[in-house]
Amino acid sequence: MNVLLCRPRGFCAGVERAIDTVERALAKFGRPVYVRHEIVHNKVVVQDLEQKGAVFVEDLSTVPAGSHVIFSAHGVAPEVFAQADRHQLHAIDATCPLVTKVHAEAKRFAARDFTILLIGHADHVEVEGVVGEAPERTIVVATAEQAEKVEVPDPERIGVLTQTTLSVDEAMRVMAVLKRRFPKLTTPRKEDICYATTNRQMAVKNLRGKVDLWLVIGDRMSSNSNRLRELGADSGVPAHLVLGADELREEWFNGVKAVGVTSGASTPESSVKAVVERLRAFGAVSVEEIDGIPETIEFSLPLELRS
Repeated sequence: MNVLLCRPRGFCAGVERAIDTVERALAKFGRPVYVRHEIVHNKVVVQDLEQKGAVFVEDLSTVPAGSHVIFSAHGVAPEVFAQADRHQLHAIDATCPLVTKVHAEAKRFAARDFTILLIGHADHVEVEGVVGEAPERTIVVATAEQAEKVEVPDPERIGVLTQTTLSVDEAMRVMAVLKRRFPKLTTPRKEDICYATTNRQMAVKNLRGKVDLWLVIGDRMSSNSNRLRELGADSGVPAHLVLGADELREEWFNGVKAVGVTSGASTPESSVKAVVERLRAFGAVSVEEIDGIPETIEFSLPLELRS
């Protein structure tokens, strides 16, 4: 059995920034530092930060007044900032800059009295944050079927936005329907789906027909990890989403000659290495790194933490 290990994989620049934000805040302000929602969707990362002194909460009313609270990489609605002020909390925004871009686009569309069609999953925390910019004029559209049925007050004044972690192919299908139905649709000046999501999906596509099974290492809460698993399965081979090596099952690999391995944008490389070692124990004789699109993007830390 051979292992084909995709590049790029693992942490994107937005995830690195978010994790670094929590660690720098702990170093600067001491423990505990509070984080609203999981800083990124990966239990391994969250548990590591908890051991270092981070406390993860969903309700800001449970955070003691005067504390530092960090908003996760997924972004939050304006009301959450207002809530932090009401509770006298020192808020630090670790929202990925690419998500912040979508928030800014939503505000621009709302200021022009546009209806906003947001391509994404309504129950995802990133989408909840973007909707919060203009809840009265935002409609979430998840599928091409929904795009065929969605109704808007004024077809002449519509803007479209996209969740950053979607399947590129599915988002394009939804967008095609919306453009056909609403010829005056206004799109963002630049693609919303993030570079890391696109690059990781492209790496999986490039191995179609070359692997007998896919392993995607990531959390089940991670949207981009789920999209990678779906993409692997779409190629007609088994595809499993696992958090780490302990979830592997030896029977999956009976008769398998080539295993494709990738990881979501919030998955630490330590999880990948542990999975590869377990595959060696299951009979893998070689591990080949497959080159993909190089990633050199870096994001600055929040102002409060820049030295």
